[in-house]
Amino acid sequence: MAITSTAAGPGRLAHRDPRVLAWLGAYTASLIGDQIWFLALSWTAVRSGDATQTGLVLAAGSLPRALLMLPGGAIADRVGPRRVVIGSDLVRCVVMLVAAFAVWASSPAVWLLVAIALVFGAVDALFMPAVGALPVRLTTRTQLVRVQGMRSLSQRVATVVSAPIGGAVLAWGDAETAFLLDAALFGLSLVLLWRLRPGAAPEAEAGTEEPELGLRAGLRYVARHPVLRPLLVITALMEAGFAIPMNIGIVLLADDTGWGPGGMGLVLGAWGIGAAIGALALTIVGRVPRPGLVLPVGMLVMATGLVGLGYAPGIGIAVAAAAVLGIATGVVGGCGNALVQSICAPGALGRVTAIQMLTGVGLIPLLYPVGGFVASAHGAPVVFAGGGGAMLAGVLVTVVTRPFRARPHPSSK
Repeated sequence: MAITSTAAGPGRLAHRDPRVLAWLGAYTASLIGDQIWFLALSWTAVRSGDATQTGLVLAAGSLPRALLMLPGGAIADRVGPRRVVIGSDLVRCVVMLVAAFAVWASSPAVWLLVAIALVFGAVDALFMPAVGALPVRLTTRTQLVRVQGMRSLSQRVATVVSAPIGGAVLAWGDAETAFLLDAALFGLSLVLLWRLRPGAAPEAEAGTEEPELGLRAGLRYVARHPVLRPLLVITALMEAGFAIPMNIGIVLLADDTGWGPGGMGLVLGAWGIGAAIGALALTIVGRVPRPGLVLPVGMLVMATGLVGLGYAPGIGIAVAAAAVLGIATGVVGGCGNALVQSICAPGALGRVTAIQMLTGVGLIPLLYPVGGFVASAHGAPVVFAGGGGAMLAGVLVTVVTRPFRARPHPSSK
């Protein structure tokens, strides 16, 4: 039986809409599967080769995602996001079964792991922008803030549960069991999306036109859009300013200050709880009437939290700063994503989502060596100060972009 509903009206809240819940369940299952896959692949590579070969296998899984993300968004716009996510889930199920068989049969050669990682990374590059383009076909623009809050919550849940589940499965049944679990998770996502019947894409906003199909046309559309262009710059600055300190700087800071792994775990846990609170607040409130005010204020709070964390005199203040940073991250991230979804022409949403994800997932890891160099030369706190500076640059973009400042969010209408 297909999951269908009449066109969502103002009274149909996203958290009660079966189509939105089905999409959210598929997205959550896919996130958990992705993270367990990475753990299982890492474990298998370590047991099958040396450190250099392990790095080669992991790079093989990441490189296609960066290279194919934009073409993946263009494909989603051309053939429709539902078809792309269903096909991607089907291929990922098959890849996981092949990986499970390879590990069960014998210790797989490094070349086979590289091939499996390349295929999975390429398919993931198709899935990610397509699944992000579906919400506008499932609910009204007035519910997009709530949908993005729910999406952020699912990301927090996936982050919390994936590592313990993956570690337990690897300890109990080894890598083939983890790959079979992944096949089941991607199969669940496939079933939910197969039964999903999205509505027609909404019309583009008055005064804007649907761009032509194709990657170049999508890039031109973003470059010429008076609100999308600065908004994507803002989100890229936010992602860079956050990711480098919290992925590289936090490890070095914990070592320099003597907090150790336990203290680092407390800081990251406080951030995760704060981010969940921020996402939950968006889910409950469901509207952001002044994004031109909420985003810069939220990024100011993020800048304060980053600098406070980097220069905290003790673990207690560091935990408090991380919690504040997390709350602001949940609000700013959800609000920014909802605004992108609401103002983008539906026919370009796959490509625009791909641009967002490329800057947040594909390219930022390339800057990690820079963060490590800065920390080595000037100390870990400077990395956090640099992240705060990136946030302030984002605030400056909002201040000088009049169309962005003047724009009300559709959820306020």
